[in-house]
Amino acid sequence: MSSGGAGFRSRVEHYLYSGDKKHVLAGIAVISVVFSIPWFLMNRGSKHQSHQDYMEKANQARSERLSSGQSSLE
Repeated sequence: MSSGGAGFRSRVEHYLYSGDKKHVLAGIAVISVVFSIPWFLMNRGSKHQSHQDYMEKANQARSERLSSGQSSLE
């Protein structure tokens, strides 16, 4: 069993350090997939908002909160 692990390790080291064009492209593809999956999961279904949209919503919520606080004090 330990000989199988050593063979796997030497094969991985060969792929990592060979500099062969297909190994480099495969490494770039693997890294791209690893980073694109979380990015896709975070951005799906969410609408991108501009800073101006965010500020308008924040100001509206603030004014609603302040106006409701005024009426409760009276």
